[in-house]
Amino acid sequence: MIAPSILSADFARLADELAAVPTSDWIHVDVMDNHFVPNLTLGLPVVKSLLKVTDIPIDCHLMIEDPDRWAIGYAEAGAYNVTVHVEAANDPVSLAKNLKAAGSKAGLSIKPGTPLEPYVDVLKHYDTLLVMSVEPGFGGQSFMADVLDKVRQARHLVDTGHLKLLVEIDGGINADTIEQAAQAGVDCFVAGSAVYDAADPGKAVEALRAQAARAQAAGKHDA
Repeated sequence: MIAPSILSADFARLADELAAVPTSDWIHVDVMDNHFVPNLTLGLPVVKSLLKVTDIPIDCHLMIEDPDRWAIGYAEAGAYNVTVHVEAANDPVSLAKNLKAAGSKAGLSIKPGTPLEPYVDVLKHYDTLLVMSVEPGFGGQSFMADVLDKVRQARHLVDTGHLKLLVEIDGGINADTIEQAAQAGVDCFVAGSAVYDAADPGKAVEALRAQAARAQAAGKHDA
C-alpha cells in the first residue's frame, strides 16, 4: 500500500494534488499542533474539506498534544484511519475503543526512539502501527534504517498471531529506501517528496508500489 503524504503537496492546490494520485491506497494527512512537534500544519477543517473531494481513504496522523480529546473529531468527520502518538496519549486503550466507536480505524504511532515492547498489549486494541523512520515534525528528512528492527518485531508479532494490525512506516521513504522497508515487513508506505516532487505523482505511486512488491517477493523467496 502506498499513502502519499500531502505535507509535500502544494497546499494551495490540495484538491488537484489528491486527484493527481488516483491509485493511492490512502492519503496521508499530517496534523501538527506546534506543541507535540515543532511545526504547525493543518487541522480538522482542512481534513473535512479533503473528505469532500476524494474517495481515497484519508489516513490522519495526529502529531498533537491531548489526542484523547481531539482525535475523535477526525473519526467522526469520516477519516478512514486516525493515528495518535503513544507518547502523547493519556489512555491509549480507551482512545482506540473511542476511535472505532466513532467510525474509524485506530492507529498508534511510535517515534524513532520509542521502543515497541512496552506497548505490545496496547497494540492489541489497534488496527495500525505507524513506525516513524524520521523524527516527527518536518518532511524531507533522511530515513533512519535502525527503526526497521521495530518493523521486524511487529511483523513477527502479526505473523505469529499475537497482533492483528497493519504495519505502516513514515519518513524518508523513496526509491532508495522502500525496498529495505518492504523486506522488513511493512504493509503501508507513507511517501511525501518521493511522490509530489516527481514530474508525474501518479506514476511515482505506481513505481513505488511495484518496487515494494518486488522486494517483498524477493524477501519471501530468499526466506
